[in-house]
Amino acid sequence: MPATLLFSDVHLSPARPAIQDILIGLLHGEARRAAAVYILGDLFEYWVGDDMVPPEFAPVLDAIRALSGSGVPVFFQRGNRDFLIGAALARRCGLQLLPDPTVVELHGRRVVLTHGDLLCTADVGYQRFRRVVHNRPLQRLFLALPRAARRRIAASLRARTQQAVRGKPAAVMDVDPAAARALLEQHGAQWIIHGHTHRPAIHDLDDTNTGRLRIDLGDWYRDGRGLWVDAEGARPVRFPAVTRN
Repeated sequence: MPATLLFSDVHLSPARPAIQDILIGLLHGEARRAAAVYILGDLFEYWVGDDMVPPEFAPVLDAIRALSGSGVPVFFQRGNRDFLIGAALARRCGLQLLPDPTVVELHGRRVVLTHGDLLCTADVGYQRFRRVVHNRPLQRLFLALPRAARRRIAASLRARTQQAVRGKPAAVMDVDPAAARALLEQHGAQWIIHGHTHRPAIHDLDDTNTGRLRIDLGDWYRDGRGLWVDAEGARPVRFPAVTRN
């Protein structure tokens, strides 16, 4: 059976076209041999509604649709930057939206997929903020605002978030191992695969070689990062930059 490809935290932005080129190359290339593709959130740097898709993103959306149209299922889990992605964008791209967390069977293993921010329990302020912005009635009110107002609010929130991050110790913004173990036990799973923290690594959650792993996918700020999973295990991979003509 072909391997499964997972990645997260691409943070697509019109200001970073080179990363978009890497992603398009992946979607038209290596991803075509995957059994399925899972994107675990923060595909975009920000998202303020399916009715406000920047035209620069059209090639990526077309590439995702072409991949799903070729027979490779493409699953998407919302992140903390693009949690407002909805059914309209999913239909446009052929994405299958997943709740967070989601439990799947990957090549004989029970695996929890999550964007990862739920596991950063020491960051109490962020968890409080997350509960507010994930409130469905509040989201509907925001999406009903004029486009200019949504842009202003999003810009203000990003600025406040960046300021807050600068004042926090790195450990506070990392995954709590106890929370990860609890999530595994809750779902009877062997692995957790997530993004969000931008700290790519494979962690043994028990230090006893039981095979219970937490796998952090890493981010795309310098190049592309992903994970191939098959019956043999998990293999991190990097996708190098491409040369623009």
